[in-house]
Amino acid sequence: MKKFALLLLFALSLVASPGSSAQSEPKAPQTLRGVLLEQLKTTHNKKDWFVPVNVAVEGLTADQAKWTDGSGNHSVGQLANHLLFWNSRELAQFKGEKVPAFDGRNDETFNDFDAKQWAETVRKLDQVMTDWEKAVEAADDQKIAANASLIAHIGTHNAYHIGQMIFVRKKQGSWDPDKGVK
Repeated sequence: MKKFALLLLFALSLVASPGSSAQSEPKAPQTLRGVLLEQLKTTHNKKDWFVPVNVAVEGLTADQAKWTDGSGNHSVGQLANHLLFWNSRELAQFKGEKVPAFDGRNDETFNDFDAKQWAETVRKLDQVMTDWEKAVEAADDQKIAANASLIAHIGTHNAYHIGQMIFVRKKQGSWDPDKGVK
């Protein structure tokens, strides 16, 4: 009986050990590229600690996308348009492409939203986020190191405005708390 108890105790200790695959967490990225890609993906379409943009805009109609609470907060559509503008602009710069002229009026990056183009805005935002991930995957280590702060700021900027999108949807009554934020 003692042998059986010891064998059972040994087996349970293996299952409960930190190295056990049953208990182990997903492996954290080990490189700068990996960390930056994780940030980009978790603000794009990989659910993690917070809701990614694809979930934040999912199922929203054009009318819902243009809704504001009347207190000066931006609509989800305006926020998506703003993210599309800055992600596209910074990606072009990262890739060494000609960046379109910009007069510096950041308000226009929100206010140029057109509800008739909502589906296209969502599609383009998804595409530019995918293009960012591909560009970071393809870049050499020197380019990643030289642009690490920019890429990290893109991820932070995206997360900030995604949070605002969820806030607006909650105020509007169009947010499903089962999607990640109660």
